[in-house]
Amino acid sequence: MIAFLIRRLLQSLLVMLVVALLGFTMFRYVGDPVAQMVGQDTPLEERDKLREELGLNDPVYLQFGRFIAATLRGEFGLSYSIGRPVNELLVERLPATLELSLIAALFSLVVGIPMGVYTGLYPQRWLSKVFLTVSLVGISLPTFFIGILLILLFGVTLGWLPTFGRGETVAIGGWTTGLLTASGLQSILMPAFTLGMFQLTFIMRLVRSEMLEVLRTDFIKFARARGLANRAVHFGHALKNTLVPVITITGLQVGSIVAFAIITETVFQWPGLGLLFLQAIQNVDIPIMSTYLIVVAFFFVMINLTVDLLYYVVDPRLRIHREVAGGH
Repeated sequence: MIAFLIRRLLQSLLVMLVVALLGFTMFRYVGDPVAQMVGQDTPLEERDKLREELGLNDPVYLQFGRFIAATLRGEFGLSYSIGRPVNELLVERLPATLELSLIAALFSLVVGIPMGVYTGLYPQRWLSKVFLTVSLVGISLPTFFIGILLILLFGVTLGWLPTFGRGETVAIGGWTTGLLTASGLQSILMPAFTLGMFQLTFIMRLVRSEMLEVLRTDFIKFARARGLANRAVHFGHALKNTLVPVITITGLQVGSIVAFAIITETVFQWPGLGLLFLQAIQNVDIPIMSTYLIVVAFFFVMINLTVDLLYYVVDPRLRIHREVAGGH
C-alpha cells in the first residue's frame, strides 16, 4: 500500500510539473507581458526597465524556477485586465465553482446510481424505458441548450427561479457560501442541474450496463442457487461488484465537472473560475489563464489519486495481484 501510494504521488508530481511548464510557457511565449501592462505611448526605456524588474531578461531556467516557487507560495502574478493579484481573484471565485461542482456531482451520483440499478434489474419495465429515454435526451442535448431551456421555463415563463448570479452569500472565515440562504439555494438549482445532467445520464448508463453484465456471471447464479434473497443478491453481491469500475469512471467525471463548468457558469453568469477564465481569454489575461490551467490540473490529479486509492481498497484482486508480484 505504501509503495502504491508513493508511486502515485510521484506520478502526480510529474503531471503537475508538466502542467506548470505549460503555464510558464503561456507566461513566457504567449504575448508580451510588458505590452499588456503598459500603454501604447510608454517609452522604450520604461518598457526595458519594467522588463528588467520582472526578470524577463534572465535565463529561462531561472524564470521557470521563480515561477514554480511563486506557484508553491500561491502567488500567480497580477491580472493584466483587472489589475489585482490573481491569488485574490482565485480566493474570491473558487468557492462558487467548488460549490456548484459539488452539488452537481452529488446530484448526478444520488440520482444516477439508483436509476442505473433499477434499469439494470428491471430492463423491461416501463419506468426503465422512461429513464433510458430521458438519459438519451440528456446525453444528446448540449449543456448550454439545457441551461437556456431551464432559464426560459423556470426563470422567464414561470418566474420560480433566478436566471443569473449566485444569490445572497454568507462569509464563513475566508469562504463564501450561498447554501445557507434562500436566494443562494434557489440560484444554484438550475446551474447544478444543467452541469450534472450529462454526468447523471453517463453514470446511469454505466451502472446499468455493469449491472446487466454482473447479473449474468456465474457467482450470481451460485448465490441464487444457495437460496439467497433477491435483495441480498442484487445489493450485497451484484451492486458491490458493479461499483468497482464505476468508482474509476465517476472520479474522472467529477474532475470534468470542475474543468468544464465554464459553459454552465457562462450561461447563468455564475461568478466562478470558469466565467473568470472565459473573460481572461477575451482579454488575453495570461496570468489568469495559466492559473486556471494549474488549478484544474491540481483538482484532476487529486481526484485521480483519490480514485486510485479507493479502487485499491475496494478491489481485493488488485491487492492480491500486487502482493503476489511483490512476493516474486
